Amino acid sequence: MDPAAVSVEAGLADVVTLQRRRQARISAHDEESFFLDTLSEYQWARDAAGLAQETLDGLIKPVIEVCEFYGTVPWQLTSREVDRYFAGPGKRAQSTMRAKIDRYFAFLEQRYAGEIMSRFGAVVESPIDPFNRPRHRGDFGLRIPPSQAAMKYFFGRWREDLPRARKYLVACRDYVMTKIAYLSGVRAAELCGVSMGDVHWEHGQWGRFVVLGKGASGSGPRPREAYLFQEGRALLWWYIEQIRGEFGDDAEHPRASLWPSERKPTAVAALNLPIAPAIVPSTFRRALHSAAASYLSGPVTDLFPHLLRHACATHNYERGMTLWEVQKVLGHAWATTTLRYMATAQADPEHANLEASSRAAQRLVMDRGNLR
Repeated sequence: MDPAAVSVEAGLADVVTLQRRRQARISAHDEESFFLDTLSEYQWARDAAGLAQETLDGLIKPVIEVCEFYGTVPWQLTSREVDRYFAGPGKRAQSTMRAKIDRYFAFLEQRYAGEIMSRFGAVVESPIDPFNRPRHRGDFGLRIPPSQAAMKYFFGRWREDLPRARKYLVACRDYVMTKIAYLSGVRAAELCGVSMGDVHWEHGQWGRFVVLGKGASGSGPRPREAYLFQEGRALLWWYIEQIRGEFGDDAEHPRASLWPSERKPTAVAALNLPIAPAIVPSTFRRALHSAAASYLSGPVTDLFPHLLRHACATHNYERGMTLWEVQKVLGHAWATTTLRYMATAQADPEHANLEASSRAAQRLVMDRGNLR
């Protein structure tokens, strides 16, 4: 036999043997082991995003808990089983646990859907169906805020139209509240909770206001100072001087809401003073949707409170703020979280590089002058 043919045949035999060994390893790698591998990679992926260890452990705990209860793997769970579990043993904090399970399935869909189908013949589909799925599945999508020019045009048109509003006081409140949310980058729930006593005109260069920030690592909400900046200070001063006192309650009391609702003020027993109830985030969200439909132009046609937060981060970074400064404005504990808010920032790395080189050269000249 030709030696070359023998060599080719031996090579083919080696390939066939290797394929059989690989198939044997795959068949031995059962669903439970594969499930544990996906949990580990999910934690690694979120660890790369800057999450703390306690948070990482909490992300996978609901998934493990439900799977252990039914003795199965996630891609075999049904919506009925999950509903039955949360109606019984998993009833506490069920909305948070559902959200964590749903985010894990979003990860599975992106990373492992094809492999799970080929190995185990199962379709990866979240058992948290549309009827009880959380509003947001996490930052797997890209939120694109309007451009700086579009936001300037939006606020300009809205302010021009204020004198013609059917409810002038409410329109002014919604306008100022939206502008402050955009300038400060605070969340809707944080902004709605601000009272008159939380505004500190003497803090910083242009004043600041205290908000009850989002809790972290189970410690609960933490108060922090939000920034007004020069434009926000002038606008908020006008609102308090000209608009806030017209809502019919005791606007000078520190406990009075900065953003009162239209409902009739009620007497607070502890204070014996009429205090108007604060606007709620859903009302603010509806007002923002309505204003966007009337005054926003460009490729982005709608606004919601958290998109204002993204716009604040993106536009401040484009105007020259450093990552650390934007992180400080948003109140983030991790810079990696801030980076996700600036995914669409139109920064110019070449221009930044030239400016950095120029600053370095200026420092070198100053250092030489000091040595002389």
